[in-house]
Amino acid sequence: MPNNAATAAAKLSIAPMMDWTDRHCRFFHRQISRHALLYTEMVTAPAVLHGDRDRLLGFDAVEHPVALQLGGSDPVDLAGAARIGAEFGYDEINLNVGCPSDRVQSGCFGAVLMERPGLVADCAAAMIAASSVEVTVKCRIGVDDQVPEEVLPAFLETVSAAGVTRFQIHARKAWLQGLSPKENRDIPPLNYPLVAAMKRAFPHLNISVNGGITSLDQAEAFLVDGLDGVMIGRAAYHEPYDVLAHADARIFGGEDGPERFEVVDRMRPYIARHLEAGGRLHQITRHMLGLFHGQPGARGWRRVLSERANRPGAGLEVLDAALAPMIELAS
Repeated sequence: MPNNAATAAAKLSIAPMMDWTDRHCRFFHRQISRHALLYTEMVTAPAVLHGDRDRLLGFDAVEHPVALQLGGSDPVDLAGAARIGAEFGYDEINLNVGCPSDRVQSGCFGAVLMERPGLVADCAAAMIAASSVEVTVKCRIGVDDQVPEEVLPAFLETVSAAGVTRFQIHARKAWLQGLSPKENRDIPPLNYPLVAAMKRAFPHLNISVNGGITSLDQAEAFLVDGLDGVMIGRAAYHEPYDVLAHADARIFGGEDGPERFEVVDRMRPYIARHLEAGGRLHQITRHMLGLFHGQPGARGWRRVLSERANRPGAGLEVLDAALAPMIELAS
C-alpha cells in the first residue's frame, strides 16, 4: 500500500548507514529538515522476530517520515518483520539488496541477492502481502562480473512484477570478493547514466539514485534529469547542516531549516530525557559533531564533544562547554 508521505519525502532521503543512522541520529536530522525521508540502520528480519523490538525498532514520532530497512532472504521471516515494522508505525519498509559485507553475504542477503532476483521478488511479494505500508527495495547496479546494463533492467522487471514500485539504486557495483565494505563505497566506478536510463526504461517506477552524492546542487540536477529522488549518505552524516538546512526550501518548496544554534537548543530537551533515562551523552552528541562543519571554531566543538561526552556522568554542561566558543565567535 503506497504511503504518499514517504513517496513525497523520497525526493531527498538520508541513506541507511550501519552504526550511524540510529534513532538519535534521525531525531537530530529531523531538527534540521522537516521533510527529508529518514532511514533506520539495517535490521535483520530474525532480529526483529526474536530480539528486543523496542530497542531495535523504537523511534520518536518526530522522526516521521521514517523508513525501516530490513535485511534477510527468507520470505516468511521478512513478511513477519515487515508486518511488525508497519505495526510500529514506520512509513515504509525497505529491503536491503545492496550491502556487501561478509556478514551479510554469509547470511545470503544484501548485495548477494542481486544474483537471485527471483528470490528478491518472492521476498518482496511476501512483505507486501503482510505490510500495511509500502515496501521498497534498495539495490546495487550489479555485483562482481555481472554486466549492469543487462542485470539491472532484468532485476527491476522481475522485482517490480512482484508489486514493488519504488527503488533506491546505488549507482555502483558491489564486489563481493576482493573489496571490503568500505572499499565498495568508493572504488567501484559510479554509473549515474545507467540509473537515469532505468527511469526512462521504467517510467512507471519511482527511482532514487544513491552513491557519491554530496550536495543539494547534485541532488537538484538529478531531479531535473528526471529521477524521482536522491539519497545522500555520508555527506549528510558528516556535514548534516550543509545538506539538510536548505533541503526543505530547495527540494520540497518549503522553508529553510533553523540556524545551527537553534538546532542545538532543539536537541536539549531530547538529550535531557535521554540522560534521565540512564543514557549517555555521547550516544547522541556523536551524531552532532558535524553540525558546525566549515564554521569558525568547528574543530573545538568536535574536540570537546569527542573528548568529554563519553565520560561517566557527562551531561548538558559538556554541550555548553562545546557551544560557548561557537557563540563567542559568532557574536
